[in-house]
Amino acid sequence: MQPAVLDQPIAGRQAWTRATLRESDYRVVLSDAAQRELLDAAATLRRQPVPLLALRPDSLDLPACRAAMEEVRAILTRGVRFALLDRLPIEALAPEEAKALYWILSSMLARPVAQKLDGTIVYDVHDTGQQALPGSGIRPDKTNIDLQFHNDNAYNFLMPEFVGLLCLRQAKEGGLSRVMSFATAHNALRERHREVLPRLYEPFWFDRQREFHPGEESTFSAPLFIRDGERLKARLSLHQIRGGYALRGGAMDNETTAAIEAIKDVFADSSLQFQFRLEAGQIQYVANREIGHSRTEFHDHDDAGRRRLLIRLWLRNDGAQGYIG
Repeated sequence: MQPAVLDQPIAGRQAWTRATLRESDYRVVLSDAAQRELLDAAATLRRQPVPLLALRPDSLDLPACRAAMEEVRAILTRGVRFALLDRLPIEALAPEEAKALYWILSSMLARPVAQKLDGTIVYDVHDTGQQALPGSGIRPDKTNIDLQFHNDNAYNFLMPEFVGLLCLRQAKEGGLSRVMSFATAHNALRERHREVLPRLYEPFWFDRQREFHPGEESTFSAPLFIRDGERLKARLSLHQIRGGYALRGGAMDNETTAAIEAIKDVFADSSLQFQFRLEAGQIQYVANREIGHSRTEFHDHDDAGRRRLLIRLWLRNDGAQGYIG
C-alpha cells in the first residue's frame, strides 16, 4: 500500500520564506523584569547550589521568564516553528550558571531527554577535530564542516519535539545558523520536482551513529516525509542517509538518488531559508519535526578557551527520558 502523499500546497505561518519572515515572527526578547529574575536566580544558585539535572521549572519563581517562554511555545507550535530568545545576561554569569538558567527556561517547554545512549542530556556542540565518516559514530556537530539542513535524531525511533541551542562562544569566522521550514521545502519540491515526492514518503536507510545496543542493526529505516492529517512531519538528515546506504553496502538506486538530488536543490535555495549569527547568550529553539536547521562551515580561534561552543538540549514529553525513547 502506497503511503498518503500530501499533494497540495501547505499554507499558514509555518510555510514561510525569507521574503515573508519578519523579526517579530521569531524573536522573543527577555524583558528587564526577566533579566532581573535570571540574575536573582543565579545569585540564589550560588548561595544554594543544586545539581543542574535536579533543577525544575518551578525551582524558582520566574513569572516574567515564564511569560517569555509561553511566547516561545506559541511560535514553535502555532507560528513559524523556530524562535530566537534574546538573551541571557551572559556577561554576568559563569558558564555553569548560564547552563543552569538555560536548563530551567527550556524545561518550561518540555522535559529534557538523553541525547546519547550513555544518558548524556546536556550536550556540547563544538569542533573536536575528528571526521564524521559512515559508521564512525562521530556526529557532524563535532566537526567544523558545513551542515546541511536536518532535524536532530532523525536516525532514531523517537525524535525530540523541540531542540534548543545556547550560544556560549562564537567561532572566529563562519558558523552562521540557518533554518528552513520543511513545509516550505515540501512546497518547493512539489512545484519543481513533483515526480520525486512519492519516493520521499517511502523508507530510506539512516546511519544510527553507533548509538544502539549490541545485536541491534547499525542502520534505521524510515520515510523522510510523513503525512499527519493535513500536517507534515519530516525526518531529514542527508549525512546520515549517505552513511546508512554506505553501511548497507549498496548504492542508491536511480529513484532514490533523484529524490536526494531534488532535496539538495531545494536546500540550496537561499530564498527559502533564513541565515543569522547566533550571538553569545542567545538561544535558538526549533520545532524539530517541522524545521530543518544547519550551520555554515567555520574556522575557530587558536585559544581553546575562545573556541565556538553551543550547548544543546533535546526536549519532549512523549516516550521515555532515555535516548531510545
